[in-house]
Amino acid sequence: MKIGINCRSFLNKQYTGIGRYAHSLLKSLSEIDNENTYLLYAKKGIINLNKRIPKFEAKNFIVKVDRFKSGFSKIIGKVDIYHSPSPDALSVNDGAKIIVTVHDLIFKTFPEGHTQKAIDETEKMMCNIGERATKIICCSNNTLNDLRKYFHIPDNKVTVIHQGVDKNVFYPINEEENIIAERVIRKHGIREPYILSVGTIEPRKNLENILYSYDKLRTRKHFLGKLAVIGMKGWLSEGVEGLIKKLELKDHVIFLGYLTDNELRYFYNKAEAFVFPSFYEGFGFPLVEAFCCGTPVVTSNVSSCPEVAQDAALFVNPRDPDDIAQAVAQVVNDHNFKKILVEKGFKRGSDFSFRKTAEKTLAIYREVYNSR
Repeated sequence: MKIGINCRSFLNKQYTGIGRYAHSLLKSLSEIDNENTYLLYAKKGIINLNKRIPKFEAKNFIVKVDRFKSGFSKIIGKVDIYHSPSPDALSVNDGAKIIVTVHDLIFKTFPEGHTQKAIDETEKMMCNIGERATKIICCSNNTLNDLRKYFHIPDNKVTVIHQGVDKNVFYPINEEENIIAERVIRKHGIREPYILSVGTIEPRKNLENILYSYDKLRTRKHFLGKLAVIGMKGWLSEGVEGLIKKLELKDHVIFLGYLTDNELRYFYNKAEAFVFPSFYEGFGFPLVEAFCCGTPVVTSNVSSCPEVAQDAALFVNPRDPDDIAQAVAQVVNDHNFKKILVEKGFKRGSDFSFRKTAEKTLAIYREVYNSR
């Protein structure tokens, strides 16, 4: 098979969940498949320094760079299968069977987190995918159910493949690495215990209710350490600064922006608790990353969070700051309960790997190719 894949989501030096999925999937496919040819489309201008060309050691993974906006078909040529790792990377390639990974339907389930223009554009894009795709991969059963609900996609057109986690990046650190971690964390201005939030700063990640719950923790003296927030600014994030000023939390909340994988591992490992009360997640990478680092998790009782976490987290109503505060207080102050959560998290984290994701994705490639 000749398989074309768009690398758009991880060309930027800083990328979020979809980029992590696409890059990790290709890396794992390159480790298990030496039979098929993978043609990887990378659109990058000559003087664009913000993007980097991906490199894969496997000889059957060939990166084709589009320097002059020539388009996928002209740069890649004929392929048997075109896999778009996200709906917004769909390209035209005559004769190719199209596979698209749909990560979430946030614009339907949480429209208040998007502009009307973005909602209209995404609606049109999803309708196009429903018509053109031979197969749609959903990253969770929750996303699959949303897709069926809003777009009535036939059952034979959709499948669920959970995403994985890179256990070479996310793992419990040893004593030697612990010294490095403490040094890095101090460098970022944190010298006391902290609770951790990870995710792009946008409405659905629910940072405002995290801040309200954190304020309650401090007021009740259930936790007096810092709140560390890791993530880039995203959709409609402007209200957060005003809320911090209103709650007088400026000296207690540390915004760390985008961190390297190593730094992220250190912050997971050293956190008293990981707080992830998102209003909506298609999958929720940070949940699994936290599990694999041995971080106790507080997360939402909605969307894909219960599916991914199962019994390894403490669940809360994401719209109730008091509920979030009580859960965090229980985790940070009840050491036996904390230990139980950590052990369950390790067990649940072991269920996810990108090798499994790659094996199941390769099986879909073969299924679609053989149906020609």
